[in-house]
Amino acid sequence: MHIAEGYLPPWHAAAWTAVATPFVVHGARQVVREVREHPESRLLLGAAGAFTFVLSAIKLPSVTGSSSHPTGTGLGAVLFRPPVMALLGGIVLAFQALLLAHGGITTWGANVMSMAVIGPWVGYGLYAVCRRARLPLLVGVFAAMAAADLATYLTTAFQLALAHPDPASGFPGALAKFLGIFAVTQIPLALAEGFLGVLAFRVLRDVAAPELRRLGVLPREDTGSVDADRPSSGSSGSSGSSGSSAAAVTTEA
Repeated sequence: MHIAEGYLPPWHAAAWTAVATPFVVHGARQVVREVREHPESRLLLGAAGAFTFVLSAIKLPSVTGSSSHPTGTGLGAVLFRPPVMALLGGIVLAFQALLLAHGGITTWGANVMSMAVIGPWVGYGLYAVCRRARLPLLVGVFAAMAAADLATYLTTAFQLALAHPDPASGFPGALAKFLGIFAVTQIPLALAEGFLGVLAFRVLRDVAAPELRRLGVLPREDTGSVDADRPSSGSSGSSGSSGSSAAAVTTEA
């Protein structure tokens, strides 16, 4: 869904860049604060950015001037909240435009709004709804990934229809056409991205559980599954070892 260089009228491109820039600046401040307060989060931030870069670089031709592809922003939104993804997504889009000719420099702001701002916020919003409904954590991750992808696709279709209204039916007709063309590839991609996000999160849960708990992603009731290989208090023969085991779990939680 990267809009290609020169495909938006200059004033459209300038307006989208003006709207997107404050989100990116705010995201940069959030990242700086996160790294300053928790330097150990650098690795996870890098992983979230790399995940977005790799997934969103996989593109399928969909419509003249754009393409369908996964976005990968839902996972980072779940881990660090949507403002951080505005910066990470903006960096990803800049590198893709410069190195891969995927998207454009003048259309950077429009692409940031769709993929790095609106997509992450919608994905995180649905994730929060799933958690409030006490659905399983992985269901929330799946929903965040798929919803972020679909929200990006809807926003890009809106941007293209606004820039190129249909001569006969105007903006509504153009929007319907763009949505219809994108849907053929984007809906299956969103579902596939949801499943991929679940797999990626399971890996992170195994290798970075303490960090996920600090970020508030892993709730306390999930710590048992993460630390399932630890001996429980009932498996110890002495009350002293049971107490120390319980104390260790309490400390880590």
